[in-house]
Amino acid sequence: MSVLTETYTLSNGVEIPKLGLGTWFIDDDKASDAVRAAIGTGYRNIDTAQAYGNEHGVGEGIRTSGVAREDLFVSTKLAADIKDFDRAVAAIDASLAKLDIGYIDLMLIHAPQPWDDFRGGDYAEGNRQAWRALEEAHRAGRIRAIGVSNFLRSDLENILAHGTVAPHVNQVLLHAGNTPAELLTFCEERNILIQAYSPIAHGTLLRSRRITAIAEKYAVGVPQLCIRYALQLGTQPLPKTANPEHMRSNADVDFEISEADMTTLRTLDERDYGEHAAFPVYSGK
Repeated sequence: MSVLTETYTLSNGVEIPKLGLGTWFIDDDKASDAVRAAIGTGYRNIDTAQAYGNEHGVGEGIRTSGVAREDLFVSTKLAADIKDFDRAVAAIDASLAKLDIGYIDLMLIHAPQPWDDFRGGDYAEGNRQAWRALEEAHRAGRIRAIGVSNFLRSDLENILAHGTVAPHVNQVLLHAGNTPAELLTFCEERNILIQAYSPIAHGTLLRSRRITAIAEKYAVGVPQLCIRYALQLGTQPLPKTANPEHMRSNADVDFEISEADMTTLRTLDERDYGEHAAFPVYSGK
């Protein structure tokens, strides 16, 4: 069985494919081709965000893919700076309109703080308001599952204490060399699926000699090793690429990493993100 046909089941019973396509940094005018190529390769899980500026292209790719809408799982994210109910409601409407695919399978709050104050001030009340808007759209059947992204334990506890629906997903930066063990345990105990964005650390792990050496043991590339690592943690990886050949190789992960190598990968510290450290999620905050 290919990983492209395997699924996890969220706490509300919705099934989500185990491997997805991330679309960060894929321009809107190129997103349609990338999404069609991924779906043609067998991907059924596509991830975008308001902040990516490519919801229109992603939606076009889905509509023109030749695959039935109900066979696809499409996620997007509420912009990180939206921390009030009315703006959140309007933004949800905007995503539905831009995607133009009938409904959204999963929508997340992109971050607990606006990007220009990431890991900064107190936005607990704003997150509660944004969550209430997502809950309303979820109850109305416009969104099948709802969740968060880049949320730490304290951010999750705020939603769990005040919301009426527990987050189904927390999408975080997770890769070999950056494994947030305590957050993983916290989410697992509450049946919150961890999605792993940038499972290859935006490509920086390709330069890691330690990870390369482990990949060579299995006769696979570093991206394949990293994707398999995320899967064996029980998380749902979202490697980003617009390259059809990379899409195919990223899905060719039918091998098993030994427990000894999993332990090594879990305990590595690979957080030198180079030029990408300018982005808040890579900044170490």
